[in-house]
Amino acid sequence: MARKTKRKNKTSQRFAEIDKQVDPLKYYTLNEAIDLVKKTATAKFKESVDMAVRLGIDAKKSEQNVRGITNLPHGTGKKTNVAVLANGEDIKIAEEAGADTVGDDDLIKKIQGGWKAFDVMVATAAMAPQIGKIGKFLGPKTPNKRNGTVTTDIAKTVKEIKAATRAEYRIDKAGVIHMGIGKTEYSADQIRENFNTVLDAINRARPSSTKGKFIVSITLSSTMGPGVKVDSVLAVKGAGG
Repeated sequence: MARKTKRKNKTSQRFAEIDKQVDPLKYYTLNEAIDLVKKTATAKFKESVDMAVRLGIDAKKSEQNVRGITNLPHGTGKKTNVAVLANGEDIKIAEEAGADTVGDDDLIKKIQGGWKAFDVMVATAAMAPQIGKIGKFLGPKTPNKRNGTVTTDIAKTVKEIKAATRAEYRIDKAGVIHMGIGKTEYSADQIRENFNTVLDAINRARPSSTKGKFIVSITLSSTMGPGVKVDSVLAVKGAGG
């Protein structure tokens, strides 16, 4: 019987060329990093600008869990499909605010049947007791007060999400926060302002139990581009940290 061999992934010629433009050992200023990210975004679609922040925390300790929401001054540039669990007058309010799907018991049954054609689910505070019926079907999309998706101001919440100004950040198991902070077509100033907003929010969310350096490293990249290391000390100072 012929033995199967694994094919090695070959780096594309496009990526090989743009990768040469980035020094993997250098820590760039924020302005230099943004210019490089924009310059190396050569894919045939509009790429996002992605930010990865490694924190000096113990991700296994619940008291050091870093997460929250912030509003980006220039948005993420991402189109978001929003579903809202609401009843009564809140249904009309959510629809007028731009929600893509709104319902109460009918929406619950739809989700229990396997429907997941949305990016974010929001629930009014009045419908919060009903969330338990669909939590196991929603997983990480389950609305909760901590990230603002259970709200008493449904209109404001839906508008912020649809405008892509609201951005959620949270650490992964390795203690790294990954999030999009705009599009490569944004101006350098717009990307810089979004970056500083996120970094300031993360700094303010620092758990009191952490010791030593909190922002360990920062990397910027486009969706299909190489990672560009940012000088975290200068970046934190620039963000008001």
